[in-house]
Amino acid sequence: MSRPSGDTTRTGSTSVRASSSADAKHLNEWVVQRRGVEGFVEPRTAVNDVTLLLVAHDGEWTRRRVPSAKWAHDFCNHHRVPSYDAAVVGVPQRMREWNRRQKSRDT
Repeated sequence: MSRPSGDTTRTGSTSVRASSSADAKHLNEWVVQRRGVEGFVEPRTAVNDVTLLLVAHDGEWTRRRVPSAKWAHDFCNHHRVPSYDAAVVGVPQRMREWNRRQKSRDT
């Protein structure tokens, strides 16, 4: 499927923002500043393009849009970070625990 000019893609009645160089920059900075990082490649949906979820050893995480699943796996390989298909393996428990800790800290 070809993309229209600009930075969004139409999926039915929904516009999906494509990945940008700012997304790649954020992922690069994030992965080098943390240890024990794993990558989880999330498939395109009706409302989101392909995303890369990075989860550190302590469960801290970040997610950004990426150009493709191949790009996400190549990114992880380049950074020597294991990568998984999130649709197959899900997200790690340590991420859910980190979210719970953050939520209880904020209340």
